[in-house]
Amino acid sequence: MSATTSRPARRFRAGGAVRYVLLSLGALAFLFPFYYMIVGSLRGTTVGDLSAAVPSGLTGDNYAAVNSAISLGRSLLNSGIMTIGVLICTLVFGVLAGYALAQLRFRGKGAVFAALLLVQMIPFQLLTLPLYVLVVRDYGLGDNYLGMILPFAINSTAVFLFRQFFAQMPQSLFEAARIDGASELRILWRIALPMARPAVLTALLLTFIGPWNEFLWPFLVTKNADMQPLAVSLASFLSNLQGTVANPAGALLAGACVLAFPAVVLFLLFQRHFTSTDIDSGVKG
Repeated sequence: MSATTSRPARRFRAGGAVRYVLLSLGALAFLFPFYYMIVGSLRGTTVGDLSAAVPSGLTGDNYAAVNSAISLGRSLLNSGIMTIGVLICTLVFGVLAGYALAQLRFRGKGAVFAALLLVQMIPFQLLTLPLYVLVVRDYGLGDNYLGMILPFAINSTAVFLFRQFFAQMPQSLFEAARIDGASELRILWRIALPMARPAVLTALLLTFIGPWNEFLWPFLVTKNADMQPLAVSLASFLSNLQGTVANPAGALLAGACVLAFPAVVLFLLFQRHFTSTDIDSGVKG
């Protein structure tokens, strides 16, 4: 009996070991580009042989070189202003629109939701020309933070996320609040939002990646180098300024490290909130 029961246990341990090895290999393959980028940004010579496990001759000169060429501080400030503006708009409009689609009754609600799903299927590149004419020529918002933020002010994906999250909340909570005379805004602020913290964090983190790494739209609407976000500044460095530094590849990788650092830190800090939920805490019994 013991022999027959030990065989499944051995197979289970062997299967676990195989999965562990495969996952470890996948993690190493995923992390190698980050290793290449970080080590390459710290190499004083041209990026080439990175085969050593602990490379020698590491220096921060590449960061100083790319900073002198494109002003990393100013570019980071521009990226931060654009990203924060988009995040605020995404949170405000996304929560309001998602709550309305999930909890309110009005004529044309189904058509609005269908249009929301349809908008997600349209690539942003198809809208760049009419948006450029509207924002830059008609509104005169070229080389302006508002011009960079405006096309991303309403995120259909965030609206859909909030709508789905609010729709699965217990209806008894909202009905009880309405019976007590609470307005819809008060219900949203006091009941829905506290339980929607995982959705808020997920929407903000997923939205952060888009404007922070956005290249095409800021490239079109900014001609002044002092207004360009970091992604556009790095592209300008690659095209026009790489001859001004001793190690162009290392300087470019240094700029890429600076661009990637905030997104990586945010995901590491808040990844545990993706799967947490407080919906069940609002219902007793």
